[in-house]
Amino acid sequence: MGVVYDILVGYFIYYILKLQKVPENLCNYSVVAWLFNPFTFTIGTRGNCEPIVSAMILWIIVCLMKGNVLQSAFWYGLVVHFRIYPIIYSIPIILVLDPNFFPSGQKPVLRNWSAVQKARPGEGNVRLTPVNLLKNIFTRNRLIFGLVSGSVFLFCTGLFYHLYGWEFLHEALLYHLTRTDPRHNFSIYFYHIYLHYGHDISVLEKLVSFLPQFLVQLVLIFSFAQDLPFCLFVQTVTFVAFNKVITAQYFVWFFCLLPLILPWSKMKLKWGGLSCILLWIGAQTHWLMWGYLLEFKGKNVFLQLWIASLMFLAANIFILVMIIHQHKCSSLFKALEYTHSKHAAKLE
Repeated sequence: MGVVYDILVGYFIYYILKLQKVPENLCNYSVVAWLFNPFTFTIGTRGNCEPIVSAMILWIIVCLMKGNVLQSAFWYGLVVHFRIYPIIYSIPIILVLDPNFFPSGQKPVLRNWSAVQKARPGEGNVRLTPVNLLKNIFTRNRLIFGLVSGSVFLFCTGLFYHLYGWEFLHEALLYHLTRTDPRHNFSIYFYHIYLHYGHDISVLEKLVSFLPQFLVQLVLIFSFAQDLPFCLFVQTVTFVAFNKVITAQYFVWFFCLLPLILPWSKMKLKWGGLSCILLWIGAQTHWLMWGYLLEFKGKNVFLQLWIASLMFLAANIFILVMIIHQHKCSSLFKALEYTHSKHAAKLE
């Protein structure tokens, strides 16, 4: 079943890029980046549910691009119930439902890939700030999205709570807030949790670990929300990198979004792209070496493994900074403010 959803994700990637009129060769290269990624098809073929979640997230992007707010809200409420991590996408989606992009009673207009390539940096963009959000928070589209997605999530959660009781609520939602996993994983927090496992750790201490995630998320959201696929990608990378638990399946969360931003990257594969790939694989291989010595050889290498986790975090941050620097940031939709001002300038 995972293979079917892997192919479906590939189709959605192609479809999203074609909606933006990306050239055929770039569409094909982007689909290949998903279908032939050894991480994604290995995880998908072992029966993991991540390709299903990836397909749902891409379908939500398709619905938004086609102006179907109601349908995107339904699927968003469902996917957050199914897998809690997409809750981080709620603010950028609400931000992009700005009246400048989604005028009342009209469908949004997508910006074409060719037009973006010819435009000057920042041309046609609208700055989405907390002030702008508060001024227009109660627009029709935002209310529809919030009410429908919230209702779907609460209905599904309430239904399964009725069927399975408190155990479901704890395992599906509350457990993630205070989770303490002493097993080694890619996260930089595992060593601290391991050293303090069995001791009383206050709820405040457990929640403090979310602070770096929260702050970084806010900065990225208000910097890139108008470029929705790119915003979701950088959000996911940092969310995974700073998470308390990181396993290989989490990489699928951002690998399904990576092909959507490749046509807008100025990074060349021969040097910059290849260097980033080798750095990421090298940092992970270095971690896996110490993990092997600990798990299979019984060596006491917890400290070395933690240092490897720090190096893996540093590699992720460095690569993300490179990607942001080389990305041609552009609004997913044409903004009314820009269109009107440009028309007025022509009249003058």
